[in-house]
Amino acid sequence: MDAPNARIATVDTTNANAKEQAGSVVDRHMDDLIALSHDLNAHPETWFEEHRSAAAVAEMLEGFDVTAGAYGMPTAFSARAGSGPLVVAVCAEYDALPDVGHACGHNVIAAAAVGAGLALAQVADEAGLTVLVLGTPAEECGGGKILMLERGAFDGVHAAMMVHPWPNERLAGRCLAVSHFDVGFSGREAHASAAPWEGVNALDAMTISQVAIGLLRQQLRPGDQVHGVVLEGGVAANVIPERVRGRFMCRTSTFADLEQLDARVRACFDAGAHATGATVAYEELSPPYSHMESDPALLAAYRSNAEALGRRFALDDEGAPLPTFSTDMANVSLRVPTIHPLIAIDSNGAVNHQHAFAAACVTPSADLAVHDAATAMAWTAIDAATKRDLRDHLLA
Repeated sequence: MDAPNARIATVDTTNANAKEQAGSVVDRHMDDLIALSHDLNAHPETWFEEHRSAAAVAEMLEGFDVTAGAYGMPTAFSARAGSGPLVVAVCAEYDALPDVGHACGHNVIAAAAVGAGLALAQVADEAGLTVLVLGTPAEECGGGKILMLERGAFDGVHAAMMVHPWPNERLAGRCLAVSHFDVGFSGREAHASAAPWEGVNALDAMTISQVAIGLLRQQLRPGDQVHGVVLEGGVAANVIPERVRGRFMCRTSTFADLEQLDARVRACFDAGAHATGATVAYEELSPPYSHMESDPALLAAYRSNAEALGRRFALDDEGAPLPTFSTDMANVSLRVPTIHPLIAIDSNGAVNHQHAFAAACVTPSADLAVHDAATAMAWTAIDAATKRDLRDHLLA
């Protein structure tokens, strides 16, 4: 039997060799990864419409066993390589936002996931890994990962990860539970001058509802958020609007709090309908997103690897307030040890969901983020498979 020190030395050698190989794979594929990132950015596709994007991302995973249209979703895919006992899922997002395109940097996320996958496939058997790259549509709305989670995509997975571009380097954010829904009012059209009394004004119902929500904000708990837009508000100034539709989101700390907030907000819409005589109907756009619970041990490994690449986490060390956002990766985190760190790009003062941030996601700084995110995720997965304490924690 090998002495303990000999076993530790073997593990350390395996870890170092695997990381060196993985880093070389990322370096070797950088031209293709950058081209993929830029191509996705130039051809944005919104939730559940990412046909071109999903195909482009999956096509780059040479040597993987790829299943297109996985889990009942045409724009999802599953790609597997290796046969080791520790299964690590790297999530690739590639949906864009309406109007502002890839203003949340999902092109960077997808390219980094491909880079990490290719690197890990090269060393999977040596390190004791099975690597799973999951193409996850509809993160901005639709909850693609939630649907995949419910349909078994993460069954048998011991760790899940992705890295998200942001204006600052952060290990995690404050991830809020969120509901997404459309609300529609139906009234009755009429001539706005000759016979307005014959109409039922659906736009008035929406206006009353928004005023009620505005007044409700005084009674909301700290951290509760409500926001939305009117998508359809009538067709002509001299026609009483018969149909009006809006899209809204409620966000708060936990599922339980979300249930309460969502009910209070919908009561405002019900009030608008009652006051005007219109009818109201709701369309659920997604399963609710949860709060996130990052895995501390996995996150510590990521930090060490990101720092080895020159990344620094000064804001985390200073205890700066966490950025707030929502993601369907949060639902995964409640079932599987998960990390979702934020990687800095030079956005020149822009923040996510602005046109300027979409432009920043195809700059040299964003290209470097593809490299560093891919490498740090690959190295973190190798640590997970080869460092006993972390591996035992994930396999428990």
